[in-house]
Amino acid sequence: MDYENILVEREAPIATVTMNRPEKRNALSKPMMTELIDAFRALGRDKEVRAIILAGNGPAFSAGHDLRELVDGDINAYHEVFDVCTELMTVIQSIPQPVIARVRRIATAAGCQLVATCDLAVAAEEARFATPGVKIGLFCTTPMVALSRAVGRKRALQMLLTGELIPAETAADWGLVNTVVPDAQLDEAARTLALAVANASPLTVALGKQAFYTQIDLDQPKAYAYAKEVMSMNAMAADAQEGMCAFLAKRQPAWTGR
Repeated sequence: MDYENILVEREAPIATVTMNRPEKRNALSKPMMTELIDAFRALGRDKEVRAIILAGNGPAFSAGHDLRELVDGDINAYHEVFDVCTELMTVIQSIPQPVIARVRRIATAAGCQLVATCDLAVAAEEARFATPGVKIGLFCTTPMVALSRAVGRKRALQMLLTGELIPAETAADWGLVNTVVPDAQLDEAARTLALAVANASPLTVALGKQAFYTQIDLDQPKAYAYAKEVMSMNAMAADAQEGMCAFLAKRQPAWTGR
């Protein structure tokens, strides 16, 4: 489909999805979220794409929901907005390729939720993060789901209850982002991380990503029971056998995605 609110670039093995409403600080309107869902699903089916970078044009990565959609609505209208948002977050974690947030400037509310939802995140030194809904009477309840799983209870509640911005270095220390680099190095840092992911077997990465999100909320005995089954099946895959044989023979593996 033709997109009005996002840009999609493919340069195999990497694709970049860029939120492109800079005049609205990349507010997550329903049309933008719908386009993002469509783009991620399409890229998820693209076997040439091994990693995806999510970025934002303009003065913000994303400032969160478009508040114009949340004024004077009824319960059905609000359900629709948050249903679409939840679908977006679910799609990001369900597609086989890792998604890397590339964050400049601010990521607030549902924008911060996007960063917490992405599998990996790289931020510029100037980046700032917040869940400020409490300041306008609308607690960041849906962002809370992703945030609390990324940074833990006490740190998530500090962000949620105060609404205060945290700097990029703090976000890295808390586990919201993986690394922080000078702004001039951000694009290259995200690309380097994407290429490191793309070097692995796409089958193995897809299995691993799915397994990670499946086991993360299980208790430990159930997590191990699930993980050993996945790893046993993984060991039978052609790419696993190729990788182990290549390691033993001290040569580079030739992945087939099987």
